[in-house]
Amino acid sequence: MGLAWRSLPLGAACLILLGAAAAGDEAGGSGQAGTSAAEPPATEEPVAQPAATEPKPGAELEVPPPPFSEGIFPCSDCHADMEPNPKRRVLTEEHENIVLHHDEQHRWCLDCHGATDRDKLRLASGQLIPFSRSYLLCGQCHGDKLRDWRVGVHGKRTGYWNGKKRYLLCAHCHDPHQPAFKPIKPMPPPRPPAPPR
Repeated sequence: MGLAWRSLPLGAACLILLGAAAAGDEAGGSGQAGTSAAEPPATEEPVAQPAATEPKPGAELEVPPPPFSEGIFPCSDCHADMEPNPKRRVLTEEHENIVLHHDEQHRWCLDCHGATDRDKLRLASGQLIPFSRSYLLCGQCHGDKLRDWRVGVHGKRTGYWNGKKRYLLCAHCHDPHQPAFKPIKPMPPPRPPAPPR
């Protein structure tokens, strides 16, 4: 019998062995222990997917406090008793150090700051939001940057890849009144080490 097996091609011998094993299983004979023709084949358990790592639009995000200049917030400390003046003008009494280079042909202070509640920012819809959600204000015009910021491609965030994260606000890197980065003088190239003596 050993000689007959040697004369079969390898593929045919494998098919015969597989057929014999299957026949043994159906007859309750030898085969894999614990399986029978009446049992359905084992299926893989579904793998639990990790929780979504990206925030849903409108979800509150953990951010550090906005980078206010010292002594300037809350704005209501000074503005509480002031009548809002919506007239576009150069500021000469206060905030004269702020120079707007951010679509200044079309924008002015009260397009982004709440006129009646200076401790809030104002969306284009008129909705007031806290400074901690200023990314919503920026995202109205810079939607692609907001999308990239949410998924971690733009800006900085720390935390866990599949868990809690902390996001830096746009204003942590960009001056909201002049958001373009200023040119940085390049550092000199590294010097090669001194040759051994």
